Amino acid sequence: MAVQVPSRRARLRAETSAEIRATALKLMAEGGPDAISLRAIAREMGMTANAIYGYYATRDDLITTLIAEVYGDLVRQAEAARDAADGPAARLLAWAHAFRAWSLANPEGFRLIYGDPVPGYQPPEDGFEPEKRACAALTELVVAAWPTAAATQSHGDHRWEDFDPHVTEDLRTHHPDLPPAAVALSLRVWGRMHGLVTLEVYGRLRAQTTEPGKLYEAELDDLVRSLGLTSPGRG
Repeated sequence: MAVQVPSRRARLRAETSAEIRATALKLMAEGGPDAISLRAIAREMGMTANAIYGYYATRDDLITTLIAEVYGDLVRQAEAARDAADGPAARLLAWAHAFRAWSLANPEGFRLIYGDPVPGYQPPEDGFEPEKRACAALTELVVAAWPTAAATQSHGDHRWEDFDPHVTEDLRTHHPDLPPAAVALSLRVWGRMHGLVTLEVYGRLRAQTTEPGKLYEAELDDLVRSLGLTSPGRG
């Protein structure tokens, strides 16, 4: 079967659309979320506002596309790192390391999906597919560690009603014996992975340490041990 090659017009449109998204991130880096507007992007690119509207009908359309693209890139890299590792501890650490590496390389993207809300932006009601994949992946990492984590973690007073039904429905179908405490643990693991990275991306650690990576490694080592697992290479 012959491979269909996009027309020159289609390629130019895709390139311009990508440049629009890159310009939006650049403006955000320079002026914060308020700086993202179709008119500002048009001025930056030397286009007319009407020309920009030919690519994105509204600012929210642009931001929705941008978030989905940025989030998708993060999740793909984290998934690839996880899938190249073997064992619950190694897979958990691979995800965490990929998350930090991506975040430091893409601070504007990190701020867009995890930090500064864009004023007035209304996200889609059904959320973002990459966000759902990330949530499911982290939960599965905890599920894999649960046989040992169950003995080291406080189960607390968690109930299934504490969590979004869309999050728990699939989990309860595939893991009927798993308690709601495992979902709570996955959220806590997420918080520990993200906490120091957030401080690092926003420059909050600069006055305290020149080696934020060492803090993150120590946090991950403690996280793995708290789950009853052994970090690779520690025996």
